[in-house]
Amino acid sequence: MILTLAFWVCVVLLVYVYVGYPLLCWCLGSLLRRDPRGRALADDDLPRVSIVTVAFNEAESIAATLENKLSQDYPADRLEILVVSDGSTDETDSIVGAFADRGVRLVRQEPRAGKTSGLNLVLPQTSGAIVAFADANSMWAPDALRHLVEPLMDPQVGYVTGRMLYRAPDGSLAGEGCSAYMRYENQLRRWETRIGSIVGVDGGIDAVRRELYEPMRPDQLPDFVLPLAVREKGFRVVYAPRARLHEDALQSVEDEFRMRVRVALRAWCALKDKAALLNPLRFGWFSWQLASHKLLRYLAPFFQAGALVTALLLLGSGGFWRLVVAAQAVFYALVVAGHFWRGRVRSPLVAFPYYLTLINIASLVAFVAFLQGKKQVVWNPRT
Repeated sequence: MILTLAFWVCVVLLVYVYVGYPLLCWCLGSLLRRDPRGRALADDDLPRVSIVTVAFNEAESIAATLENKLSQDYPADRLEILVVSDGSTDETDSIVGAFADRGVRLVRQEPRAGKTSGLNLVLPQTSGAIVAFADANSMWAPDALRHLVEPLMDPQVGYVTGRMLYRAPDGSLAGEGCSAYMRYENQLRRWETRIGSIVGVDGGIDAVRRELYEPMRPDQLPDFVLPLAVREKGFRVVYAPRARLHEDALQSVEDEFRMRVRVALRAWCALKDKAALLNPLRFGWFSWQLASHKLLRYLAPFFQAGALVTALLLLGSGGFWRLVVAAQAVFYALVVAGHFWRGRVRSPLVAFPYYLTLINIASLVAFVAFLQGKKQVVWNPRT
């Protein structure tokens, strides 16, 4: 009886995390319809914006990124671009310096201290009423900045994230899985916005009111902690789907796995730091969203493992359990097949179980590292 109950609890929680919660967001969002009251602005009404990028050894991509930001459909006199070189040892500094006559400012951070420290260093030097964040390899659509700023015309909105579109030109399962996962996340953010606020952002195309920025510890993930801090202050965090960012997905399974571990580890730390937001008496719907979208999502590997272990222990209890175990055997056979094929198969039949299991294993590894008190501050460029 206890094993049967444990199995169904694990299955229900898994279904709730990936299907039930999004459906509830869609239903609730359809009722509340809290779309931001932003508006398109004429050039003379646009606010001054500071675009900030923190880069470490990004010589291969930083020039293209700067050209992309300088070519935004936004008045040049209302735009400043700053690049923090985080102890770079390649040609990043000299490449950024070559853009000085076009208004790009280089800020050197020495010694290397990570993205969060770089943001803390440069924010006091910005002059924009709005600060936008871009990665060193982020390629924005020409009108992305305008669409990113529009929701901030609603005085209740304090933070905006755009629409990240991953491309997987090599057809790898890691790339295809990441692309599909982001489409799922983007749709969920649409529905969460209509409830009030979204829970997580990506960091490659975001904007915040400058007065709402608060310095963070070097080990805190700005893509998670800063939006939560903005929501804690009573402002909304919303999704702007017309502010588009195109980025190539990681091609290597190993790189994707390391990235997922890094993000999950810092997310666990952020959940600990911002645990007060889980109090529904203070934060209402958002507490439920945070618990469902992040806390339970990062606990999903335990639900997945629990469903497998309990089914195996119940194998001798009847034909139903043999069918359950057989179904799970097929699922994990597809995962193993995807691993040995090294991600060179595009079929969703393989991509779904493979990528889902990959991110859940990464979440499990991150949780163990979190319990051990490990933290990650610096990063290496995407490969």
